[in-house]
Amino acid sequence: MAAASPNSIAPLPMSGLARALVQAGHLSTSQAEALNKNALSEKSFFIDTLLQSGHIEKRALALFCSETYGYPALDLSAFDLAALPEKIIDAKLMQGQRVVALTKRGNKVTVALSDPSNTQALDQIKFQTGLIVEPVIVQHDALLQLLEQLGQNAEQNLNELIGDDLDINFVEDDAVAATDAAGTEVDDAPVVKFLQKILLDGINLGASDIHFEPFEKFYRIRFRVDGILREVAQPPLSIKEKLASRIKVISRLDISEKRVPQDGRMKLVISKTRAIDFRVSTLPTLFGEKIVMRILDPSQAQMGIDALGYDADQKEILLNAIQRPYGMVLVTGPTGSGKTVSLYTCLNVINKPGINISTAEDPAEINLPGVNQVNVNDKAGLTFAAALKSFLRQDPDVIMVGEIRDLETADIAIKAAQTGHMVFSTLHTNDAPSTLTRLMNMGVAPFNIASSVILITAQRLARRLCNCKQPAAFLDEVLLQAGYKEADLDGSWQPFKPVGCERCNGSGYKGRVGIYQIMPISEEIERIILAQGSAPDIERQAALEGVRSLRQSGLIKVKQGLTSLEEVLGCTNE
Repeated sequence: MAAASPNSIAPLPMSGLARALVQAGHLSTSQAEALNKNALSEKSFFIDTLLQSGHIEKRALALFCSETYGYPALDLSAFDLAALPEKIIDAKLMQGQRVVALTKRGNKVTVALSDPSNTQALDQIKFQTGLIVEPVIVQHDALLQLLEQLGQNAEQNLNELIGDDLDINFVEDDAVAATDAAGTEVDDAPVVKFLQKILLDGINLGASDIHFEPFEKFYRIRFRVDGILREVAQPPLSIKEKLASRIKVISRLDISEKRVPQDGRMKLVISKTRAIDFRVSTLPTLFGEKIVMRILDPSQAQMGIDALGYDADQKEILLNAIQRPYGMVLVTGPTGSGKTVSLYTCLNVINKPGINISTAEDPAEINLPGVNQVNVNDKAGLTFAAALKSFLRQDPDVIMVGEIRDLETADIAIKAAQTGHMVFSTLHTNDAPSTLTRLMNMGVAPFNIASSVILITAQRLARRLCNCKQPAAFLDEVLLQAGYKEADLDGSWQPFKPVGCERCNGSGYKGRVGIYQIMPISEEIERIILAQGSAPDIERQAALEGVRSLRQSGLIKVKQGLTSLEEVLGCTNE
């Protein structure tokens, strides 16, 4: 084999579009190589150099790409810029690779591009979004114009974010304000506005929690919406210290302490008539402080009992119980099941000028005017038990204990219920019958439980189906296995399934609905308690008295079209 000439030069790599044009006869090999060389030397895209040379018209190139690569061609002038989906493709990727997301339906995203040989861009979009990418071909000049408009809008949004036009304020006391040096406030103005925007987005989306999470290579922010966490932003990693410091300053936390967890509160004043409280928790992790903010919206307690999802018979039983002059009502369920909102709603129903209501909470999550709320402080000696003892010397009519955690608190609460006070509280148990055995396991005497507890409500929160829901088909065997009876399968109702639309961000669910087990303590159940019966014994008796289990209540919500069968099966056990 002859050796290569020392003066020979390896041909420059040619773009896929250039090769396709040569094969189709639109360019000669020498023309393509010359254009390719110019593009590389000017560090520009081959398609830019090609169109500037005049070898092919923009429209003709778009039609060629569509026919050669088999992708449909679209006219971008038919698309409304304001209607384009936001935050599907990272802005840096979009501008760098010259691609634009036009529509998103379910797990598919339609992407506009002018050079279909750029498979790297399509692979990056698929990897970044996890969606199926459906390319469409558009004219190159129209695509560049659209990218320029989107870039200007992004810059304008950033300027608005950094500006002073947001009509919201953090409430700070003098001590907090003193910790902010004037220079720091100026330097951190973008951080402050970014934080405000994140909080506003969380409120507008109905998030219950906001997570700020630092990792080694990135920093992410997630919202918990309808019980599901989802990522909403990945700001620069360099912002994590300033953002954490700002949150800690407003929440009255020690800004210099980064080695131990801290808890605080902050308030965001949105307007003259609305303010949102946040419960803030910091936690040292390997790569910085993770911060979780619980959104405490007082309007939740004003929703009214009808909005919580009680069935008509359950609502009647509950209202009768909370309006009795004395006794104990217990709300039970896991963390995040809506116990606090249910308790506040009950308090709001009976909150009248003639009733003295006192609450002991850790901490008080929602401010209720007319209710005397006390924050428990174990370090200072203000425990639930200490607060309860003090309440009994304050002439109370209604007492609410945030949670019964120990025997001392349970004993005082039960004695209060036995001596003419209405007591509300919560426990963490799976269902209503097991709550009674939990009290006995704590050491509370059975006769005290039987003589004080008048009603127990267990609850879960299931995601509510969005209006985009569609009928679902299930085999009778599946419905029977889920808990329906033969009589229920009469064809008079239709189960639905989630679909996904822009309103629900593609999840198929929007909001949540409560699933409840309302168990009044009857004479028969009192006898079982006095005999130290087990939770299954109480459950069997409650079923005989018509008390529906959580699963049965959830299946009714499916029949009503409020949620899906999968959601009920996922949040109830049976």
